[in-house]
Amino acid sequence: MDDSIFIIFIAFGCLWAVMGTAIVVLFFKSDGEQEFKVGKWGLIVALPIVIPMAIAFVYAAIHR
Repeated sequence: MDDSIFIIFIAFGCLWAVMGTAIVVLFFKSDGEQEFKVGKWGLIVALPIVIPMAIAFVYAAIHR
């Protein structure tokens, strides 16, 4: 149970990240005329951020 506080911290961090992403998408979609698209450059920016985080989480879960 020593790691429970870190699990709670990571869970709230992930929740805030998801909520922030949803807010940005809703903000851009609030203008009815404009469509929200994620293009090639958006993926080029997002993937180097998401992939190392996912690898670190999987590594930590396996070697716990």
